[in-house]
Amino acid sequence: MLTIAYIGNGKSTNRYHLPFSLKLKDKIKVKTIFSRRPDSSWSKIEGIHYTNDINDIYSDPEIQLVVVSTPGNTHYKLAKDTLLHNKNVLVEKPFTETSAEAKELFSLAKEKSLFVQCYQNRRYDSDFLTTQKVINSGVLGDLLEVEMHFDYYRPQIPESSREFSVGSSYLYGHACHTLDQVISFFGKPENTHYEVRQLLGKGHMNDYFDLDLFYDGPLKVSIKSSYFRLKARPSFVVYGKKGVFIKQEKDRQETDLKHFYMPDHADFGLDRPEDYGTLTYLDDKGQYHEEKVVSEIGDYSRMYAGIYDAIVNHKEKPVKDEETILQLEMLETAIKQIKE
Repeated sequence: MLTIAYIGNGKSTNRYHLPFSLKLKDKIKVKTIFSRRPDSSWSKIEGIHYTNDINDIYSDPEIQLVVVSTPGNTHYKLAKDTLLHNKNVLVEKPFTETSAEAKELFSLAKEKSLFVQCYQNRRYDSDFLTTQKVINSGVLGDLLEVEMHFDYYRPQIPESSREFSVGSSYLYGHACHTLDQVISFFGKPENTHYEVRQLLGKGHMNDYFDLDLFYDGPLKVSIKSSYFRLKARPSFVVYGKKGVFIKQEKDRQETDLKHFYMPDHADFGLDRPEDYGTLTYLDDKGQYHEEKVVSEIGDYSRMYAGIYDAIVNHKEKPVKDEETILQLEMLETAIKQIKE
């Protein structure tokens, strides 16, 4: 068993972590959750020790992995403190605010023979997994362009902002998902072009980004997101020389979690037929085809299973250090377009 503890007891811990770590009952035991405020709107889970003394985690020899699930500007300090207390660490996104901080944490973990990694659960989104399946099938032919969108209509968020900060930027909060997906599948781009904006003007948060990543040959991957999309663009659009795949709807795990419909339900997070993507292509004889593609099953517990294997069975980490560093270097470069 891998015994773990959480630093933080908010939405991130209770919505995006606990339902998936607790699912792996044969591999993981959740022992302790720390929060500065002992009272929480989230219900306590039987069998877990809740505390406002962080030393209950640091001084407990049974706890092997500590999950840092707190605001982004606290990640570096808490991760470093945890490593210095000889505990393995899993850190929510964004991993740190700078690539220099990330490199320091990876170096410290290596020096102490410990595990440290960012929690990139979106690698196990159904829309991303389905898009990978279609690309790998080769039916689209040589790839030309991939469009990825992460849209919301939440104008109240940027409208309520009174200042710009890196940590609260839309880029750092959401491009960390999509950039990681691109890096995990396509690797390091040959060239990049970034457009990062404040649609409401200076003095407000960053609320829009458009990132273009160029790879060998004709392939361009575009990541586009906005807080002002009343009607969201497709989650994925993939163009090849022989066809196109369009996946309109995003992974449903988050939707179910928001309705407190948990992974213990057999149909948790599963796409309905109306959510399936559409594949249109010409076969080798030039015949036209259009068909629905049954979605792959998304499952964030796969990230925890991979972390278990890395720590307990000494297998490769699910997210490589160099992937996290590259992502942060790209975020650092892109956010410089914002003038405070």
